[in-house]
Parts: sequence; structure tokens; C-alpha cells
Amino acid sequence: MSLTTAKRFTVAEYHRLAELGFFGEDDRFELINGEIVNMVAKGTSHSVCETRLEKELYKLVGDRAILRGQQPITLLDYSEPEPDRVIAKNRDDDYLENHPRPSDILLLIEVADSSLKYDQETKLAIYAQAGITDYWIFNLIDNYLECYSDPYQTLHNKFGYRRKLIFLSNESVNLPNFPDLVLDLAKVFP
Repeated sequence: MSLTTAKRFTVAEYHRLAELGFFGEDDRFELINGEIVNMVAKGTSHSVCETRLEKELYKLVGDRAILRGQQPITLLDYSEPEPDRVIAKNRDDDYLENHPRPSDILLLIEVADSSLKYDQETKLAIYAQAGITDYWIFNLIDNYLECYSDPYQTLHNKFGYRRKLIFLSNESVNLPNFPDLVLDLAKVFP
């Protein structure tokens, strides 16, 4: 009896599968730790929060950075997630040559209801491992913002963030890397 292990796909192999038409136009997948993962359907609260967040970020950030929504970012060799929102450094080609990498990302944001545990554990660990300095989760279950910063690695190769701050839905928070920009959370939470 032989043991088999699941195939871990690299980002390059994942892109090749897309080129070959392996995924349908309406399929929603992302690559997480070498696994092709089906993305969870979004409920109305999730959609409203995303829409409001997008509107507020565009008003605040303007042309000081690139705002991306549900578009791929490339992390290490085995992960290419599609976070709900990313604020990335400006680039002349708007990332035509390649998706943003960790050094390009100023803030990564997930909006979570049914995906909360996944975003707090699996995604948090891969974002920390990739060196994403600031990671936010709009927690729609508890109705607050979780702000993570300062990624670390343990001696046992586990990854996380040293700092976690909670902001209530009626508070305001400064955007990382933009100390003069303040996001009013009451305008974002449904």
C-alpha cells in the first residue's frame, strides 16, 4: 500500500492551468499554500461592507496609491490569493507586468463573515509568512475591525502577527503608511 500526497501547485503552474482553460470564466478560485481553493460566496452584509469600504478608500487615498479589489497578489511560490481589498504602491504600469508582491502592498484587507475563521487562521498565517506588514479583517460577525501588524515567525516555523488592535464599528482608524488619512468605520460597516 503506497501513500500518496496531494499535488501542490506553484504560482506558475496555476497560471498555466488558467491559460489552458482549466477554469471557467465565472469560476472563483485562489491559490493558497499550493492548493486551488474555491472562494466562498458573499452574502449581502459582505457585499455592502466591501462597497462602502471601496467608496471610502477611493475618497481618502485618491491617486496616492493603487486600490485593488478582489484581484490576485503573488505571495511566495505557492500562494496567489485574491483579497477583498489591497492598497498597493503606485507603479507606472499599474501592475501589468506582474501582480503586486508583498513589498508592493501597503495594506491588505479581508471582509469576513462566513470566512472569518479561515481569514483569521489560514490567510493570516500566509500573509504573515509573506511579510505583509499590515493586515485588516472587517469582522462582520463581531462587528469590529481587527488590525494586525508586525509579522513574526516562531522557532517551529509558525507565522503570525505580534500586534492585534480592535476598532469598534463606531470608531475611526488611521490608514497604515498614510498617517494623515483617517477611515470612519461607521461609514463602512453595514
